[in-house]
Order: sequence, then structure tokens, then C-alpha cells
Amino acid sequence: MDKNTEYKENVETTEATEATEATETQATEAIEATEGTEATEGTEPTVEDKLAAAEAEIADLKDKLLRKVAEFENYRKRVIAEKTDLILNGSQTAVKAILPVLDDLERALPNIKKATDVEAAAEGVELIHQKFLKVLEGMGVKPIETEGADFNVELHEAIAQVPGVPDEQKGRVIDCVERGYMLNDKVLRYAKVAVGM
Repeated sequence: MDKNTEYKENVETTEATEATEATETQATEAIEATEGTEATEGTEPTVEDKLAAAEAEIADLKDKLLRKVAEFENYRKRVIAEKTDLILNGSQTAVKAILPVLDDLERALPNIKKATDVEAAAEGVELIHQKFLKVLEGMGVKPIETEGADFNVELHEAIAQVPGVPDEQKGRVIDCVERGYMLNDKVLRYAKVAVGM
């Protein structure tokens, strides 16, 4: 929230407070006048006294309503600002976690081009891959298991059917074409699989 908005809200709150104090003073005076009349006359309050007390109460209730409306409006503005900030900067944590993996890839690429030992280059890429999976796991992202799993429409997308498989493999995943992922038990991407039939 910027300083102009805070200043404006403080001014509105100050004005509302001053209005409330004035209203409360009027209400108190009206009640005291009514009580004074009752004490001196010892009779029922007059219609004018009742009217003055009712008007003071109405003014007090109006003031309370205005305060509540102002509070709610400030709350609504604050929530909208927070939501906008979350939409714009919500991925900041995820991006920060992924940057070290990107750094590793940038260091590995020139070395892979110069590498004469393919095994060492493959091992380096495998280490980066494992690091990336750990970063994703830290953010709540998990791969969907497909190897030997029963076909599940809530996790898998069948893109092919494999005929002539043994009975124990019917209705099961035979091959995973594209791995699927879940984020905190919610499917991000369905696993694309071939199913035995």
C-alpha cells in the first residue's frame, strides 16, 4: 500500500472519529436534557425529549454504519492490492528455487561441447536432473508413478492401446510416453501412457 493511500485512509478515519465524537456529544446532551427534565418534573419525558433522544440515537447508529462501511471498503481495497501482488509476484519463490538448476545447466553446456568422455558428461547431466527433481519436490511437485500401475483415468491419459498382452497386464500401464506430475495431490499434467488390452 503506498503512502498516499495510507494518508487518505488516515484522514478519512480522523474525520469519521471527529464526526462520531460530535454525534456522541449531541446524544449525551440530549439524554442529559431528558434526564434533567425527568428529575425536575418527576413526570414522563415529553415528546420533544423523546424525539431528541431518538434523533441522537439515529445519528449515532448512522455514524457507526458509516464507520463500518469505511472499514469494509478499506479492507476490500487491501485484499485487492494483496491479491494483485500475489498474482504478479506469486511465482517468485518457485523461480528463485529453480535458478540454481539453471546456473548448473549454463555451466554444464560449454563443458559438454568440449567433453571427450561421454560417460562423465552424462553423469553431470544426471546430477543436474536429480537436483532439479529435488527442487520440484521441495515445492510439492511429484511425478505420477506409472511403471506397472493400473490405468487410472484420474492420473493417466491413454494415448495408445497395446493388444496381445498377457492377462495380468490387461488394463495396466505398459509404457509411459510423457511423465505426469502432481502438485500437492492435485494433477498438474496427466501422464500419457500406453495401456494393455
